[in-house]
Order: sequence, then C-alpha cells, then structure tokens
Amino acid sequence: MGMLVLLAVPALNSLKGAGNVTSSAYEIAAALQRARTYAMTHNTYVWVGFYEQAADASTVSASLPPYEGHGQVVLGIVASLDGTPIYDDSASPAALPASRIAPIGKMVQLQNVHLGDIGTPAGGSTPLDQRPDGAYAYQPSDLYRISSDTSDATPYPMAIGAYTFYKTIRFSPNGEATINGVSDLRPIGEIGVLPTHGSIVEVDARNMAAVQFAGIGGNVQIYRR
Repeated sequence: MGMLVLLAVPALNSLKGAGNVTSSAYEIAAALQRARTYAMTHNTYVWVGFYEQAADASTVSASLPPYEGHGQVVLGIVASLDGTPIYDDSASPAALPASRIAPIGKMVQLQNVHLGDIGTPAGGSTPLDQRPDGAYAYQPSDLYRISSDTSDATPYPMAIGAYTFYKTIRFSPNGEATINGVSDLRPIGEIGVLPTHGSIVEVDARNMAAVQFAGIGGNVQIYRR
C-alpha cells in the first residue's frame, strides 16, 4: 500500500497541475470573450488586466512588471463609462481615472499558474506545437504577448480595489484588441500559461497552454499540450 501511495502522488500532482493550466486557460479565454462582447454590446472600450504575485502572498504588492511573484494570477475587467478610450495616443502616461471606469464582474484569481513565454511552436504533434507563431514571428515580439516576465507595461494602468494592473488588453467598440495601451492592432496576441508548484515555475512542463486572440477580429483560441 505504501509503495502504491508513493507511486500515485507524482501522478496526482501532474493531473492537478494539468487541471490548473486547462481551467486557467479557459478562464482567461472567457474573460477576453466577455470583455469583447461587453465592448461591442455597450459601444465602449473595455480593458482586461493581468496581475501576478507569489502563490503564498497574503497582501497585494505594488510591484511594476516584470512581476517577481509567481503562482497566483489575478484578472480584472473595467469598462469606460463615457464610451471613449479616455486617453489618446499622444497623452502622457497616467492611470485610468476611477471616476471614468467601472468594474465588470468580480476579479478572478487563478492559482498554481504563471503567465510567461512558452516559446515558438515546436512543430510537434500537439495543438500547442502546431499553433500559429505570429506572437513570436513579429518584432519586437514581446509587444505581441502578455507575460509576467517582461517589463513592458501599459502607460495607462487601471486599478480595481487594491490591485493596479499594468498588463492589459483593450477592446474597442468594434471588438478590436490592442495590448498594453499600444494603439497598433496585432495580427495575433498570445498569453502563455505554465504550471507552478508554489512560486516555482515548471518551465519544462508538458502541461502548458497558449491563449491566442486576433487583434482585428478578437477571436480567441486555446492551444494545449
């Protein structure tokens, strides 16, 4: 019996990690779709914010990207109350005013996952390995991805409660998506989802996923390994 338990524990940990990655990828995809639908239905601009901190964090830190803590991802959504993007492309960096935005739904916490780069498609047999590589093919490639490991951040962060989100995807009333406050539409944007044990990221894990979204159409697709 003891030997069976010892053999089963690693397998159970692997299944738990795979479940966290899968469920988190679907949560992210659902948040993007919900934000896009709201933007088009209410003829306004909507932002989805991504924040990551240590898995065991009991309080909210105020760190700028790249986020040092790993293992606990927070998602938040806000909408413009007046139907405008609030700041145009030439505006000086500033937070989105609380008086001009409203939260959409509740914030979501994703446990035991990390948002990071998962690399170019490896050309293997899995959907992840065969996914479109636009998020890496264009340069500078970090402008096509949401990753906690990069320093790129929106000049127009948004706040919900104690959280300030510096990584954002904005949807226009037409359903178009832009990344981190940049007005240029990206053919493909990507969010890589990797499993963690506590705050340790499993960079070589096979159970990882990519959430891709089109800049123009805003369509969302999940690729798993």
